[in-house]
Amino acid sequence: MDALKFYYTQRSGIEIRDDLRPGYGRPAGHLDVAPNKGDTEVPYGDAYTLDVRGGWYDAGDHGKYVVNGGISVHQLMSAYERDKTAFADGQLTIPESGNGVPDILDEARWELEFLLSMQVPDGRQQAGMAHHKIHDVAWTGLPLLPHLDPQQRTLHPPSTAATLNLAATAAQAARIFAPYDAAFAARAMTAARKAWAAAVANPSVLADPADNVGGGPYDDKDVSDEFYWAAAELFITTGDKPFADFVMASPHHRGDVWLERGFDWGHTAQLGRLQLAAVPNALPDRARVRASVLKGADTYLATLRSHPYGVPYGPPDYDWGSNNLILNNMVVMAVAHDLSGKEKYRAGVREGMDYVLGRNALNQSYVTGYGEVAAKNQHSRWYARQLDASLPNPPRGTLAGGPNSAIQDPVAQRLLKGCAPQFCYIDDIESWSTNELTINWNSPLAWIASFLADRGKRASCTVSYAAHGPAGQIRLTNTGKKTIEGWSLRWWFPDGRRVARDWGAEFSQSGPVVTARGPAVRPGRSVVFGFLSDRAKGASPEVFLLDGARCA
Repeated sequence: MDALKFYYTQRSGIEIRDDLRPGYGRPAGHLDVAPNKGDTEVPYGDAYTLDVRGGWYDAGDHGKYVVNGGISVHQLMSAYERDKTAFADGQLTIPESGNGVPDILDEARWELEFLLSMQVPDGRQQAGMAHHKIHDVAWTGLPLLPHLDPQQRTLHPPSTAATLNLAATAAQAARIFAPYDAAFAARAMTAARKAWAAAVANPSVLADPADNVGGGPYDDKDVSDEFYWAAAELFITTGDKPFADFVMASPHHRGDVWLERGFDWGHTAQLGRLQLAAVPNALPDRARVRASVLKGADTYLATLRSHPYGVPYGPPDYDWGSNNLILNNMVVMAVAHDLSGKEKYRAGVREGMDYVLGRNALNQSYVTGYGEVAAKNQHSRWYARQLDASLPNPPRGTLAGGPNSAIQDPVAQRLLKGCAPQFCYIDDIESWSTNELTINWNSPLAWIASFLADRGKRASCTVSYAAHGPAGQIRLTNTGKKTIEGWSLRWWFPDGRRVARDWGAEFSQSGPVVTARGPAVRPGRSVVFGFLSDRAKGASPEVFLLDGARCA
């Protein structure tokens, strides 16, 4: 949970309560309280202002970026969507705990509300698109707590990439939040469709690579991958044929998307491929899509096995944020395990995690609070104990970017000149090129940590599911050698459906998660039961857990 708890202390626009995070409390940042200029009326030139309070600070600075926020909030929602039984209300100790919604979704919503606020209003030029980013007019120094930042904040021009990130994540949110807040789900769906239409109308509005004063440019020369990801999420949520047609026609749909370096905010076709494979949908060639994930995972597993430190990452030079790329390659192997049940993929994920936690050339754990020698001085303006003893180090569970062969910052250039790839790292707060923290680096860490936490148990059972309009019928078969006593079978609906009537078992439902309980089932025997839902059609559930372990 520590990797997820990281996000609360990255929040903008809200007081971070010390009773919830002892030692990390601070006033709200970037509201209309001096010396902040605030995020409530941020100008876009002379055209208009937007209220863009909230969201997460992207990294160790005070900027907020839609493309980094997009992949980050997507991976949190994806972790939840992978196993909706694993996340509960109250797990993260955040202000929203106790509201009946899983904390991971409350945390995701904090960022989603910000992303929605970045959409260009109706009646304005490029309406429906999303502004690329918001940050200070100039770079600030270290240390500087958010509430003490005196600089003017500015909105930067809309981009197609940001717009498609909004379309993808809002479409994903629409189906995930439906059981908890139908109004918010509907608002997200409206924003997603509007963003998609705006991106189609403005397909090549690219972020300026020279827009790097006060914040990173996050420029991207090719947004065809973002189009693919957004279309995939929109199709999964709506089932609409135009989105399926777009997915099927995309060059990313049949191409090899499994880059050696992994994926990140600038390479998102992999997100579309993984979602189409893992989340229930009716894409005509879904079996081929699922097979392609296994093929990609086999490639990363072969790289891991040939690597002396067991890393599923093989470029000759290490990229900026190499740890995040390694973890994202591990996500591919984890999804392959979920699809196939093959232990080799799970074993590969465990071995890759060993590298992140210290089995590497530096004998260095890159996660704060984990390992005898762990990173603790990540680049940050408010987790800045190395510069100011009154401030804390980053909280437990914070990932450092890791080795970066390019060593762009002065500290790294002075101390790491001529370094071999795995040695191109230093735990120094000034080394922003090797030791930064970011929301999109912690998101795959949280995803993988949740995957490993469930231990990959498989139950001695099979489940067959048949849908007939609003009715569903389930056959549970005991494939083991022992009687299943007093069983409890859990699954979740991909949409906002609810059980209206049931037969053959005792049903209960919490949010999207349904639990059916029944009497003993002897070896080789089956039990059949079913339900009537409150809607005529929807994607069928695909994951069933018997007493916490997955059935085939």
